[in-house]
Parts: sequence; C-alpha cells; structure tokens
Amino acid sequence: MTQKITVAALQLALNGSEQDNIEGVSDQVAQAAEQGAQVILPPELFAGPYFCKTEDEALFASAFPARESAPVLAMQKLAKKLGVAIPASFFERDGQHYYNSVAMIGPDGAIMGLYRKSHIPDGPGYEEKFYFRPGNSGFKVWQVFGATIGVGICWDQWYPETARAMALMGAEILFYPTAIGSEPYDADLDTSRMWRRAMQGHAVSNCMPVVASNRIGEEDGQKFYGHSFIANEWGDLVLEYGAVESGVLVSTFDLEQARKHRAGMGFFRDRRPELYGRLAEDS
Repeated sequence: MTQKITVAALQLALNGSEQDNIEGVSDQVAQAAEQGAQVILPPELFAGPYFCKTEDEALFASAFPARESAPVLAMQKLAKKLGVAIPASFFERDGQHYYNSVAMIGPDGAIMGLYRKSHIPDGPGYEEKFYFRPGNSGFKVWQVFGATIGVGICWDQWYPETARAMALMGAEILFYPTAIGSEPYDADLDTSRMWRRAMQGHAVSNCMPVVASNRIGEEDGQKFYGHSFIANEWGDLVLEYGAVESGVLVSTFDLEQARKHRAGMGFFRDRRPELYGRLAEDS
C-alpha cells in the first residue's frame, strides 16, 4: 500500500508592494500546482517586506482578521481554483491582539483553522515581540489529501519541542514558512547552515519529511538568504535552493513508507515521558 502526497516550497523576493508580492506568490503557487503539488508552502509574512526589523507603531495598521486579510483572501481564491492546500502566513489582528499567524486553507478554499506562532524572537533585525503576542492556539495539525500535516512558523523551527508535539498529534509531514537572513549585529554570521540542520534534525528525530520556505533578496539593508528545501524522513535534502534562486521545489513522498520507517526506528516506542518533566519547567 502506498499513500503519496506531493508538496512544494516556494522561494522568491518579497520586497515589492502587497499587490506585487501576492501576485508573485500566486504565480509560483500556480507553477507548483501545474507540477502536481497538493500542499504548497509560501514564505512567512509574504504580503510585504519583512517589517519586524524596526519598531514602528504605524505598521500595526497592516494587520487584519483572517477574513479580511488580502494575502489570505487571495490564497483562498487560488486554492479553490487549483484544488490545492496552502498554509498562508499573515499578520493577524484579533480585537486588541496581534499575532504572526498561518491560515490553513484547504483545497475547497475554506480556512480549516488558524495557527498562531508560539515562539516569538526578539533581537537585532527580528524585533517580533513588539508586534506579536505569543500564540494562544497551541500547536496544530490538519488533515489534507489523506495526510496529517503540521505547520510551525519560522522561530518555531528551532525548537525540537514544536516538531515533536506536532508528531505526537499525528503529523506525518512538517511545514515551516520562514523569513530569515542576515544578522545586523554580526555581518560575518551566516545561520543558513544551522537553520537547515535544525530542521533536518526534526526530520530525522521524528522520521518524517520537512518542507521549509524562505524569502530572498535585500530589504532595507537586511539580506534574506533563501536556502529553502525539502527533506525526506531521513533528513536528506531531496531538493534545495541556494541564496538567490527564485522558483518552486516540488517533491512526492510515500507516507506509508515513512510510517514504516518511523515505527521501525522506535523513537516513539522508546520515549520516556515520565522523565521529561524538566522540559516543562521555566528555568
């Protein structure tokens, strides 16, 4: 028995207007769908340049509820037209609260649910705590095309707890939309290799494929390094981009085969939750 799913990661520059960025992502979604992709992952906060480099209260005006968000509405229309699923990242406003969120859009164009980014970074060039509350949705998984998928957002991807939690919830493949690049405090620091290794480790430790999408290009002196990739359940890079390519990565996985490997490795059989209490302590 085989259970196959075809997934795609998008990589492109997102330093234009909201309309230009949405059109660029839409073009790549269509390209991926033409190549058979069923679940298509755009980068994090793709509607505009990455605005969290600085703290500017005027930028809160660009946040909207999911039902009013331009990037979400555009991806809903496209998902329905193409019959694909799209985890769409957007700046969410919920009353007086603001979140870095993903609207999980199903192949019928409906929003299946929201995931709000759990881990919020705060450092030079990535001052997200000014804009976003820590997510209150908890980790989420969704059923699409006969598969259970989990979606984290950028900084979430550095935490093994995020991947493991989604795996324990039944995820069979993990998706991470991202916006990451240069570090203003250290021009010589290139985190692209460790960024990949962290997620490849999630693939290995949970024995399931991982899909990561990042932006490229320079935005107000901040350079985003791309390196989007798709890894298999062994953590091997099946497809990858470098720092400048724009395009779509499309790969098909046999999830039944991965399930057999996951069972055979015994990572979930040999877990000792009674010993892990320390992980839930604050310090």
